Amino acid sequence: MNPPTSAEGGSGAPPLREVEEAAGRRFHQSTPRARGAVANPASRFEALHVELDGPQLGDDGELIEPRTVFYRDDSQSIIAFNDSPDIPFRAGCSPYRGCEHGCAYCYARPYHEYLGFSAGLDFESKIMVKPRAAELLRAALSKKSWQPQTVAMSGITDVYQPIERRLGLTRQCLEVFAEFRNPVALITKNHLITRDIDVLRELAKWKAVSVAISLTTLDVELCKVLEPRASRPSRRLDAIAQLSASGVPVRVLTAPIIPGLNDHEIPALLKAAVEAGAIGAGYTIVRLPQAVGPIFESWLERHVPGQKEKVLGRIRELRGGKLHDPKFGTRMSGEGPLAEQIGQLFDVAKRRAGFPTGEDLAVRNIDRELSAAHFHVPTAQMDLF
Repeated sequence: MNPPTSAEGGSGAPPLREVEEAAGRRFHQSTPRARGAVANPASRFEALHVELDGPQLGDDGELIEPRTVFYRDDSQSIIAFNDSPDIPFRAGCSPYRGCEHGCAYCYARPYHEYLGFSAGLDFESKIMVKPRAAELLRAALSKKSWQPQTVAMSGITDVYQPIERRLGLTRQCLEVFAEFRNPVALITKNHLITRDIDVLRELAKWKAVSVAISLTTLDVELCKVLEPRASRPSRRLDAIAQLSASGVPVRVLTAPIIPGLNDHEIPALLKAAVEAGAIGAGYTIVRLPQAVGPIFESWLERHVPGQKEKVLGRIRELRGGKLHDPKFGTRMSGEGPLAEQIGQLFDVAKRRAGFPTGEDLAVRNIDRELSAAHFHVPTAQMDLF
């Protein structure tokens, strides 16, 4: 995705009071819960940074987690375009920047640095919200210059993160997509998507929707610390079951695969997903760009210190001796003997689980499978009068 600009919001933006009033309650600060990042490293774009003397601990010795603060993002556009050769969609949109799910490995964390925030705790505790998202989307799809195509929600942050339950901005956007019959592909790790089955079912009538549920582990305890505010594994499997039963095409994305941590779960993940009703499956290998590398290293040290060196060593084996290699073509899957082994394990497990084979990413063929043939501008008929 294109990096955000200062005009699209930043750390100087006011708290989201207007949205609070619209919801009839105040919620710019949430109740403290677990976080994924251990620290708040300096942004690579900031000349000055306040460094606290060690982590902030409470009287009981536990780490004090920051409360979540939401800021209004006055973006003037909602659809961002990319020209990456290994991303299966060109357009994407999201009502949010930053993600309260707090996944320690999230490759989107460095995008928060463009806003003047940190890729660490700021990414998961300072969330930018676009209250005009649906309005901006409707304006974009109404333009004569718009070429009907699949729009991803989202390739950066999860559009069903916890605040969506209160704001409903993602649902509003889906309603716009349904009005225009413009295809949309969703990727999420939150059970909240089942709230919108009625809209998703309507989109499915026009072959205009596909969903990928991210399932990283079946280990509840690992999930609690790896993806602290995302839905637990059983809830994600229930989401797959509900979507499938409703006629909404749903796949599982075993992403990211972190060698030495969750790669051994691949067969069990695929078996559970197909039993829940998933019609396709794919995977990606963990990516640790920019500040994400040190953040994930700190997470390993805190939660699985005995596995730290094994995990980091295997990631380097996949990335030419580094923790990150941004090279197109292999950044999603890694390269070398270990990457081949993971790919072979996935293919065998996928076949044994009962999935069709030959698809290496859950969203690889989404744009081909969805259709924009039924796209229409709802107000166009008024021109007849």
